[in-house]
Amino acid sequence: MVSAVIALFFVLIAFLAPAITGLFGVDNTHLYLDKLNDGLPRGFGGGMSLSHPLGLEPGAGRDLMALLLYGSRISFSIAIITAFTYISIGLIFGITAAYLGGFVDSLLGRVADFLLAFPTTFMFVALSLPLTMRVEATGLAKDNGARIVVMVLILTIFSWPSFFRVTRSQVLSLREREFVLAARAIGAPRWRIIFKEFLPNLWPLAIIYLSISLPGYLAAEAVFSFLGVGVQAPSSTWGLVLNDAASYWQRDPAYLIIPAGMVVVVVLALNLFGDGLRDALDPKSDR
Repeated sequence: MVSAVIALFFVLIAFLAPAITGLFGVDNTHLYLDKLNDGLPRGFGGGMSLSHPLGLEPGAGRDLMALLLYGSRISFSIAIITAFTYISIGLIFGITAAYLGGFVDSLLGRVADFLLAFPTTFMFVALSLPLTMRVEATGLAKDNGARIVVMVLILTIFSWPSFFRVTRSQVLSLREREFVLAARAIGAPRWRIIFKEFLPNLWPLAIIYLSISLPGYLAAEAVFSFLGVGVQAPSSTWGLVLNDAASYWQRDPAYLIIPAGMVVVVVLALNLFGDGLRDALDPKSDR
């Protein structure tokens, strides 16, 4: 429960970033160059003060709290959208493959095996630039908007096969249970069996995978942005802040410690929440 409160707190402040920064009279684009000395913030902790609680960014002089809050909106959005998308695709394909069987099961299984054979990080680095150019050419999104679309797309494509396998195995087991056989015996249509018999027994599994996958996608966004294949400046994400902080960590350690600490706390809280949720939804966990 403590982890859930911490995770919810960070999600709330991320999506309330405009209101919070407005209270302090700062934003993520203004350059406070008058508070820098030779490119470094003046004062304790990288320029911490009542006006700038987390200090300033070395070099450009932007408010670090505003950078992290607005950056976390992008990071959380990518993680949440990707997690919900891959869970939905894995759930639909898993139920379809296990319930229909035959050629459909074999086809979806081979596609999943094919995708699982590729290393996600390598494929992201290799496909990010050409796919971003394709998305920009369609006019659907530009610059970082296209990069976000590509990031969600690639992470989803290489993530759904793992949940598809778990869902398929669960449905294969449920398909032979007495309540499903009884529903089929009384002539229940397929849609009723899927929505009334299968899905209620799969929701706990989907919720657990959702909570466990969120920290992984937050970390993935930070890593890809850090490597230069994710979201890029002038937008801000946790990965971009960490990438910039690597150049200043000796002269301004607070600039690295604060964003790195936030990433560690959020990822750890979400992981512990996922573990607790799994135990709470598993009736056999106390045995």
